[in-house]
Amino acid sequence: MSQPRRTSRRRAWTALTLPALLCVLAACSADPATGGSADAAGPAPEASPTPTGPPGTLFDDFDYTGADDPSLAAHGWEIRTGGGGPGIKDTWSADGAAFPSDPTAEGGRVLRLRSSTDGTEQGTTQAEVHTTSRNFFTGTFAARVHLSDKPTQGRDGDHVVQTFFPISSSDSSENYSELDFEYLPNGGWGSVGPQLDNVSWYKADPPDRVHNTLKRRLEGWHTMMITAMDGKVTYSLDGKELFTSSGKYVPREQMDIHFSNWLIDLPFTGGPRTWDMKVDWVYYKADEAVSTADVQKTVDGFHSTGAGYINTVPKP
Repeated sequence: MSQPRRTSRRRAWTALTLPALLCVLAACSADPATGGSADAAGPAPEASPTPTGPPGTLFDDFDYTGADDPSLAAHGWEIRTGGGGPGIKDTWSADGAAFPSDPTAEGGRVLRLRSSTDGTEQGTTQAEVHTTSRNFFTGTFAARVHLSDKPTQGRDGDHVVQTFFPISSSDSSENYSELDFEYLPNGGWGSVGPQLDNVSWYKADPPDRVHNTLKRRLEGWHTMMITAMDGKVTYSLDGKELFTSSGKYVPREQMDIHFSNWLIDLPFTGGPRTWDMKVDWVYYKADEAVSTADVQKTVDGFHSTGAGYINTVPKP
């Protein structure tokens, strides 16, 4: 069950905000042509701000043209290409990240993370995208994620892990923090799956963590949410609470946000196969517990104003 993420490519980052944020803040309610209210030209689409307004908010619906889109880096995202684990070490590749159109996505486009293997280390690539800022701590983390029970092509049976998680800078940090959603359609580490693991970490080495496992097939879109507030961490899926940790198993330092699709091991060499995980949008609200319904209302409001990216989270 689970292993700590070992990532070594953190860097400083400057947050940007879109002009569309002004609409969400209601700062563009005045019509510059008339000096009056925009309502004079007809009512604007109703926005759904976060419960206490947009400050302390990250939202991204991953509307990028590709891995080389300059806006991706400008908005504080990086595709992992470095070494290390977890999974098949040193197989992280930018080739696994793409942003195709998808009619099932609320924003019309998705982040697709594709891991591929032929059963050999040389023929394996894993995919991860993460924020380059480490300024996420307490509050609400949410994402709409499409999980896969079977490979997009090729033989089934791999021990693949599809994940959404905030994590601190280093697994050797004195205040190491990690909060995991991990979906294993075929199990792994001795389990048979399918299963969704939620894991709250205190230390990576030696491992000190608490977890819960949901034994269920989860092919399709789901809203994953982690609320870290008032000395406890609550994990929920599609509005249903799954697991709560408390005591020492709560965030102790600022984290960054990751999505990854990787392989625990290589159980067979039966030809090439690919596994896809998709992310429609990600949302974070600092220092507030936001319900699933209010998260969705907020995301709908951002979409209605054309705000595909917003970041007002204070810099670290």
